[in-house]
Amino acid sequence: MSPADDRRLRAGVLVGIAAYILWGLLTIYWHELSGFDAFELIGYRVIISALTMAIALTVAGRWRHIGPVLRDRALLGRVALTAVLLTVNWTSYVYAVVHDRVLETALGYFIAPVGTMLVGAFVLHERLRRAQVVAIGFAVAAIVVLTVSYGRVPYLALAIAVSWTAYGYLKKQVPLDPLDGMAAEVFLLTAPAVIVVAIAAGSPSSIPNSASGAQLALLTLSGLVTVVPLTMFAFAAQRVPLTTLGPIQYTVPTINLHSVDTLIG
Repeated sequence: MSPADDRRLRAGVLVGIAAYILWGLLTIYWHELSGFDAFELIGYRVIISALTMAIALTVAGRWRHIGPVLRDRALLGRVALTAVLLTVNWTSYVYAVVHDRVLETALGYFIAPVGTMLVGAFVLHERLRRAQVVAIGFAVAAIVVLTVSYGRVPYLALAIAVSWTAYGYLKKQVPLDPLDGMAAEVFLLTAPAVIVVAIAAGSPSSIPNSASGAQLALLTLSGLVTVVPLTMFAFAAQRVPLTTLGPIQYTVPTINLHSVDTLIG
């Protein structure tokens, strides 16, 4: 490996670790918005994220990079698919957190790294070292124990794991700068998000009609807490093999499990 490749890999690993730490800590953030409909919450999350990315593109002077995405049908299709997977992941995660099923978020992110490593090994043909094979074996054993102890099929955990594994794979296939790719994804989701928010607006329990000042303040930050770690992840995914990125993901469920203790205690 050349010195430049080594620096690229190290930067990707460090940024990936930081992204996963942020995601783990955000479990407590989203729990503070519990009580709201998960779909409405995702709608606002998308809209505010789109506004955040619009500001970021303006400041960075990168609006011209979005046009080619719209003109390239194949690239647009891949970006649209990543956007759909992101929506599935967000909705499953937020629904689990706001409905006190944080354990399923942890389980989902215990399963996802195994999927990520297997995709890296069998789809991208990355080489697994013996230590990584052993790690996968231990991870699978832990998943079985956690699933059995949970006592029911963890549908939300499976949705989180499958959507995130597929999203990570596709991010390696999308030849876009992390900022441009993140912007394209949330822009594609904005119209459906506006429809969801508009439908929910008439309910007495909707966010505008029932949220406290503190909750509204947290909601305004949802764009930043969404796009910052995702952009960091995109940066890492383009530089780090999935067989290496997978084990780093265990930062998230480890923090999530501690979050469960915090929220219950």
